[in-house]
Amino acid sequence: MAALVPETAQRIFTPETLRSAARQSERCHVVSIRLRRAIKKFLREQEEPHVKRKVLRLSQSFNEIKGVNLMLTASTSRELVEDPFKSMERSKRWKIKSAYGDIGLTYRDHETVAYVASRMPAVYSACFRVLSEVRRRLPGFSPAAVLDFGSGTGSALWALREVWPQTLERINLVEPSKSMQRVSQRLIQDQKNLPLIHSYDSIQALTQKISKSEREHDLVIASYVLGEIPSLKDRITIVRQLWDLTRDVLVLVEPGTPQGSNIISQMRSHILWMEKRKSRKKEAVSDEVSEDKMALKAGAYIVAPCPHDGACPLEKTGKYCHFVQRLQRTTSQRAYKRSKDTPLRGFEDEKFCFVAFRRGLRPREPWPLDGMKFETLKEQHANRDPEDLEIDYEDQFQFEEEDTPFEEDQVFYDSDVIETDAINDDNEEEEEEETRRAEVGSGWGRIIFSPVRRGKQVAMNVCRATNREGTQGSFERMVVTQSKNPALHLQARRSLWGDLWPF
Repeated sequence: MAALVPETAQRIFTPETLRSAARQSERCHVVSIRLRRAIKKFLREQEEPHVKRKVLRLSQSFNEIKGVNLMLTASTSRELVEDPFKSMERSKRWKIKSAYGDIGLTYRDHETVAYVASRMPAVYSACFRVLSEVRRRLPGFSPAAVLDFGSGTGSALWALREVWPQTLERINLVEPSKSMQRVSQRLIQDQKNLPLIHSYDSIQALTQKISKSEREHDLVIASYVLGEIPSLKDRITIVRQLWDLTRDVLVLVEPGTPQGSNIISQMRSHILWMEKRKSRKKEAVSDEVSEDKMALKAGAYIVAPCPHDGACPLEKTGKYCHFVQRLQRTTSQRAYKRSKDTPLRGFEDEKFCFVAFRRGLRPREPWPLDGMKFETLKEQHANRDPEDLEIDYEDQFQFEEEDTPFEEDQVFYDSDVIETDAINDDNEEEEEEETRRAEVGSGWGRIIFSPVRRGKQVAMNVCRATNREGTQGSFERMVVTQSKNPALHLQARRSLWGDLWPF
């Protein structure tokens, strides 16, 4: 197999670069200093009494939405649940009968203030985590025109500006709540170097007010919004409309609950099914259209998190695909969130589900472990040089004698580190990611749930592709031992929930 792989592909990965390419998760995310200052300034200007009570009421409203989503499957016809595409093949577009305010949660001024104080930093962190992976997996992708559906107070907008600060030129926001629109504008009013931003009440208003040439967007994102639409048919309708407005990448993000995972799974199946049907129709008229034009628009594949485009292997296992992003709580969250008997932690874990589509066909690239040879622990011990085990005590003592001058004025604070990291280190990270990245081929699996480390072995649940075309996948439990493969064992010990795993 190694002879079939180009030499350039064999030189891409080493045991060290495999670890950096597979890393997608972040242990604890620190919210952008710009966003924290904007939220703090906004809440200081508000004279809203009983904010803690409103935050608790907003949390109860989210729990009611979960109950509605649980009843949705039971109240929908069996044909629509088992195969939501059969009853929709007759027409290309349908009239939306419900909006995501009809589920019972409407964002007025009080709810919006509570949302900014409690939920916005967590939603921002989840969107930042998802968009950062899209940037890593697609290094040549730099969106200029973006559509944010269900933008709310602008959580995804802030994440977009952090991930692609230089390339954004035009952002269209779709948000029916006037209160959310006003707060979103107030949060960004003091920011510099902003792209051109327009707000609309609905997708219909967007398509009516802009020209046909501007309707397609390089990136379309819908975060934490589909679960608030109380109709499965309307959800599919909106996602199809968003896909029609997508030129390149479509990203869907939902809460990391069984209901949110079910929504993502349904939308994933529908987009892939719809594009496969289009491809079959275009094959029938392939004589009339050139192959280059067909390949440009036909097909779709999953950029993340799925390593394949087949049926989800978790559908009938009783488990659901979701991920966790830990974030450091902001001062507003620590001030307004309640804790019953225990003190409030300095961090929180935001669970989320997501899927990122891209138009076109999945590229066929060599798998990362092709042509790589790993030594066992016994072979490493047999091949090591005895001189490497010798300790040069003279160099060690000489190094200890070199004293560094003491400076009394050096005092460092966490805020200083946060600000410099957030502003100055972006370019260094981008340069490293350009050379060490995981391709969007089918050779990288996804670690689902936290790896279990026991002694000298690590057990992981991995979703992977079973063929090189990426048309089928499986969910497997892998055990990596130190004796058989020390290099991969070290990588497994450092892997986190949501990281990639090479094959």
